[in-house]
Amino acid sequence: MPPASLAGKPGGAHINNFRKSLLAWYDKNRRAMPWRALPGRRPDPYHVWLSEVMLQQTVVTAVISYFFKFVEKWPTVHDLAAAPVDNVMAAWAGLGYYARARNLHKCAKEISARDGVFPDSIEELKKLPGIGDYTSAAITAIAFDKPATVIDGNVERVVARYFNITEPLPAAKKTIRQYADFLSSGRGDRPGDFAQAMMDLGATVCIPQSPRCGMCPLQQNCAGKNIAETLPRRVPRIEKPLRRGHIYWIMDGKGKILLQKRPERGLLGGMNGFPTSEWVEKGRPGHPDFIKRLIKNKKSQKNRVVAHSFTHFDLILQGWIVETASIQCGEEGFFWRRSDDLDRTAFPTVFKKFARLMID
Repeated sequence: MPPASLAGKPGGAHINNFRKSLLAWYDKNRRAMPWRALPGRRPDPYHVWLSEVMLQQTVVTAVISYFFKFVEKWPTVHDLAAAPVDNVMAAWAGLGYYARARNLHKCAKEISARDGVFPDSIEELKKLPGIGDYTSAAITAIAFDKPATVIDGNVERVVARYFNITEPLPAAKKTIRQYADFLSSGRGDRPGDFAQAMMDLGATVCIPQSPRCGMCPLQQNCAGKNIAETLPRRVPRIEKPLRRGHIYWIMDGKGKILLQKRPERGLLGGMNGFPTSEWVEKGRPGHPDFIKRLIKNKKSQKNRVVAHSFTHFDLILQGWIVETASIQCGEEGFFWRRSDDLDRTAFPTVFKKFARLMID
């Protein structure tokens, strides 16, 4: 049964036509993706899983080159499971949200232990590291062609517009889920293609700005087509907090720079970077004790400032050049690397910015 809120809404009596029209459009307009199977062929669950983890909070154009790199290095889930985690983290550098890479490696190990066989249900997939509601539904539908409600930002937009859902996000998510469930459970086959068709429509036609309604196969029964660009509505965003800190270019006088492998837990966990202070929202950030000693001995100077934006906060780091013949950090994770090797070192974006500033 459709949700109660569907009663009397345009489109409520046309779910089967919705699916038929959408799939006909998809057959002619499907996006070519390196992880998608060609028409008539079965998708590779490894490719579907890998791409969906990469696509979490990351746009398609940014993912494609990383996907190619991963499947070239590790053609099967067994290969990925056998790889050192540091190699996986290095290959992931630049994609952001680094917990995804750690969970990707953990999940690969679990799948490899199952003879490389992925579960084909949402419930079992969600038991694996790094797989939540969206990713489990996407794998179930796309890899195994089983009915599942797959909702990303594109699908959210299509549903909100088609059913003219004017309640602002995030409160509207529950209503959008009800409508999306109804569409996904409608009579008809090809659940994998239907899920991808919904995403493709949102990405290429039902776009956020200046939607191409004249090209839309669902235009006739779209209840929100006259106000499409205003949907979905959103509660105004709260301004992100600003954090500040210090970042250090520490030289040994012999062409080497001090780097640090960050702790596994926390932001940018397990990634290589330059030593930094704490990042604080209030007050002035302090220097680590070993840096204080160097500054006191006048072996350091201020340098350029690095600005970076994370999902939940903005960051400004004051750069420092520090010269030392030897250094006792008192912590694990520090190591020296030649300055001419830095351009081949896998860094998160914020550290790439700092390296470019110092090398250029």
